[in-house]
This record gives sequence, C-alpha cells and structure tokens, in this order.
Amino acid sequence: MAESLSLPKSTDRRLIYEALYPQVSALLAGEMDWIANLANVAAALKEAFGFFWVGFYRVHEGELVLGPFQGPIACTRISFDRGVCGFTYRENRTVVVPDVDAFPGHIACSSQSKSEIVVPVRSRAGEIVALLDVDSDRLNDFSEVDQVGLENLMRLLEATLKP
Repeated sequence: MAESLSLPKSTDRRLIYEALYPQVSALLAGEMDWIANLANVAAALKEAFGFFWVGFYRVHEGELVLGPFQGPIACTRISFDRGVCGFTYRENRTVVVPDVDAFPGHIACSSQSKSEIVVPVRSRAGEIVALLDVDSDRLNDFSEVDQVGLENLMRLLEATLKP
C-alpha cells in the first residue's frame, strides 16, 4: 500500500468509508504490530474525515490508557466508571453522543469537542481490548453511517490481533 490514501472528492461519508475500507485492509495486511496498526488507523481516519480528534484507549491494568491518536493532547488515563469511553466499556457497545455537554459525566479533554462516537475493539475471545474514540468540533456530527463504517474498520483491526 502506498503511504497516502485515495479518497473521493465528496462529503458523502458513506462513499468515503467505502473507499477507505479496502485501503485500510491493505494497510493492515501482514502487519501484526498492534501499536503500528492503531497508529495507522487513527491517521487514516483523521486524513479521510478531518475529525477533531481520533485515537485509541487501550484496556490496561484495570483502566483505559491513551494509545496512538491524531489531534490535540488528550486525557492519558480514564477509569471504567468515567466519561463516554468508560460508559462504552461498561455497556460493551458503540456509543454515539450528539452533544457531549448533555452527557452526564463527560470528560472534557478539550472544550472544542462537541460530539463523540466511541467504538469497542474486541479480542478474538470477544473481550474489549481497546476503544476507538472520535471527537468532532461540531454538534450531532455522527450518524448510523459513521457507526457502521467505524465498526467495520474495527473488525479489520481486530483481525490483526494475536489469538
């Protein structure tokens, strides 16, 4: 895979996810290093959509610990009982938050973050090993299109995990 993405000149996110999927698949093919793959997926999503913040929180020693990301400095550690990421972990499902200020217990790593989507990344045994966290500086910026697109991309990432 080349070190650049080929994306449609469109604002239609469905088309962008469709173009991005095979490129991320090629990017991950044969690479089994977890951190490298997290970093490249975060970079690809940031480049493709220009989201305010894109990154991963890894499950590590009983909490969520910041992993590779693109965007402003972020919270380093999040407990399972705090914020959208903690809620996603506890609920074991993707969570879309149209207005982070209306979410009880939201952790404001940046006041510029207005909406958020968090997607679990699971081991082959089905346990959450990380979370993809995507923030937008616009209210209500994430839809079912994003949920499906991001979940599909996380399945590609999950396939690179060691058994």
